[in-house]
Amino acid sequence: MSVEVSCDVEGAEEFAAAMQRFDAAMQNQVYRFLASWAADVKAAAMRNAPVVSGHLRSTIYAVIKDWVAQVGADATYALFVELGTVYMRAHPYLWPALQQYLPSLEMNIIGALEQAKSEAGLS
Repeated sequence: MSVEVSCDVEGAEEFAAAMQRFDAAMQNQVYRFLASWAADVKAAAMRNAPVVSGHLRSTIYAVIKDWVAQVGADATYALFVELGTVYMRAHPYLWPALQQYLPSLEMNIIGALEQAKSEAGLS
């Protein structure tokens, strides 16, 4: 026994095209907002970093790789400055920057999705 069901949907091609535009627009928007957010965190970390020689500040970076924002510092002593040691108190610069901008990350991604919907003609 078999049953055959046929459906004729108007606008299916237009919907599929809009979804493809939405996908590309969404990726573009989210990537742009993520990169902007990471740059803001980097700038705040640079402002927060204690300056003796300026080397630590010059090694602070923000990179977007595979949809992951990496913000950190390459100076060999960066972790010791952030967390402190037995001999030196902590001078956090990265964690406060992340805390400052973390709440805006969700809002930025939601904004990116809304803008992508608009660009794809879905809103």
